[in-house]
Amino acid sequence: MSATVRVNKSELMAPPGAQTIQQRSLIIGAVFTVIVVAGIFMWPAVVYPAYLIAFMSWLGVTLGSLALIMLQHMTGGAWGLVGRRVWEAATRTLPLNFVAFIPVAFGIPYLYDWAKPAVLAKDPHLREFTHSYLNPAGFVYRGILYFAIWAFLIYLLNRWSVEQDSHDFDTLRFRKLSAPGLILYAFSISFAVVDWVMSLQARWISTIYGMIFMVGQALSALCFLLVIEAIFSKRKPMSEYLHETEVHDHSKLTLTFIMLWAYFSFSQFLIIWAGNLPEEITWYFRRLHNGWEYVGLFLAAFHFAVPFAILLGRHFKRHTRTMVWIAVWLMVMRLVDVWWHVDPVFYPSISISGLAWAVICAIAIGGLWLAYFFRNLRSLPMLPLLAPGTDKLLESEHE
Repeated sequence: MSATVRVNKSELMAPPGAQTIQQRSLIIGAVFTVIVVAGIFMWPAVVYPAYLIAFMSWLGVTLGSLALIMLQHMTGGAWGLVGRRVWEAATRTLPLNFVAFIPVAFGIPYLYDWAKPAVLAKDPHLREFTHSYLNPAGFVYRGILYFAIWAFLIYLLNRWSVEQDSHDFDTLRFRKLSAPGLILYAFSISFAVVDWVMSLQARWISTIYGMIFMVGQALSALCFLLVIEAIFSKRKPMSEYLHETEVHDHSKLTLTFIMLWAYFSFSQFLIIWAGNLPEEITWYFRRLHNGWEYVGLFLAAFHFAVPFAILLGRHFKRHTRTMVWIAVWLMVMRLVDVWWHVDPVFYPSISISGLAWAVICAIAIGGLWLAYFFRNLRSLPMLPLLAPGTDKLLESEHE
């Protein structure tokens, strides 16, 4: 039995509550954006690092959603079908992420030592490196290139998804794009992270750094899906097709990416600790002294150990009402993780003002991002109508 026979397109549209959340998010985002703009003009040296933290955090949800969509097209399965339209709506916020990149470009003189003439005058090696790669023009042009790659993938995946709702569609096309698309995503985000975050300490290099952010982005997208499921699980249409089986799958994937994040983060630390080379330990030296070590321990405990222990139990992984608290907490931990990566460059010890501005910037970008997301979510049915497996999800006996 096909999904189009069982339910009309209108019956799979997002519930009215999505519009209410959209409007409230827009108001909150607009108010906090005004505060951020005022802060940039008055205290640019404080606000720009905080803004970079918020920018990277919300970009992570967008790009993590892109990666999971391509992974779902490569592997199939109801786990991804349930979340596909949520992730597609998240990817279509990329234009907002691009606009949010513009202040980062304007903040180059405040963020990066390689753009400060006084620093370059004292460091001939860094000055030589900036001529060949790290310079403002190259930074901006490469940023545009990264967004162009992501926009190309997002445009095709969303366009074909819409076409699939109206007629039978060759699903092999999704796989043919997703296979090289995952490779393009991996390379582009790795270079972007090098430019935007790792170059904050331009003399320090880690080959696994991009992987840490990739895993964090996938984790952010999974947690965001769990939050959306908790909001709409008792409302139609999601109440008709979301079951414990799919929630369990999403929770297991969340546990997987928690372990991957811990593995990559510890691997980087172990290799650098074992090498004990002066040019490599500088990054950790900043983050393991003057109070920052407690943030690192906090991440080890509450980004990994505690969620890992909780998610080992089957009961927690099968219910949206319990998983939503873990998901929200992990999204907060993603912000803390990025904060720990960025702020030690600017503050020898923990700065309350830096943290406060990071939260303010995260609310500003997040409010606008959520408003855009819910607008996108309301524009299409919450399930792809003719995708393989949709009919099974809508069967009354499905469990």
